[in-house]
Amino acid sequence: MRPWLPEISFFDDVAPHGAALNMAMDEALLTVIPGPVLRVYRWLRPALSFGCFERWEPIRAAHPGRDPVRRWTGGGLVLHGEDFTYSLLIPRSCGAAALPPAGSYSLIHGALRSALADAGISAEPASNPAAKISGACFENPVLHDVLVQGKKVAGAAQRRTHAGLLHQGSIQTLNLPTRFGADFAAHLAAAVRPQAFDVAEAAEKLAAEKYGARAWLEKRP
Repeated sequence: MRPWLPEISFFDDVAPHGAALNMAMDEALLTVIPGPVLRVYRWLRPALSFGCFERWEPIRAAHPGRDPVRRWTGGGLVLHGEDFTYSLLIPRSCGAAALPPAGSYSLIHGALRSALADAGISAEPASNPAAKISGACFENPVLHDVLVQGKKVAGAAQRRTHAGLLHQGSIQTLNLPTRFGADFAAHLAAAVRPQAFDVAEAAEKLAAEKYGARAWLEKRP
């Protein structure tokens, strides 16, 4: 698959963060970036994220030992800590932010499958959505999710705001090479520029006032 973005900044966020700060980093980044950014990040402790429309009570009961956070995006429950976690952020000024959800989801996961092929992993897209069997994201493949031997290994959720497009994704159960993030970026865009972004002040404020607050975590859908 040919890259579908002209250029992208690759932000390899190597310092692990708590769950609330990881989500706050994405929201803070989307307001300041001049062009598309692929952020790859880590978790300070075993965590879980769940979509903004999910109910908190059953999640708390099922996973009491993890660092929980409600995402700004939709989707179901995702366990973090051993996964490859990334966000693709595209500002509104970039035409790609206006692509319909199914179109952007397909293109992003097409690039992901190409990067997996580089790592010697054969993957295919989910061609039909499966019936929902639980609130766990990886038990419910949707159209264009990434499958390996029929099992969902990569899923994502999106949100569009006045600032642009946020696509948050996770790859589970695969042994990926160290440079996988850079390879993924190269399949997303024709030109890749490694770049770090300092949004710590804004992100810490969002983490304290929103993502780490009980009102957001426990809010009713």
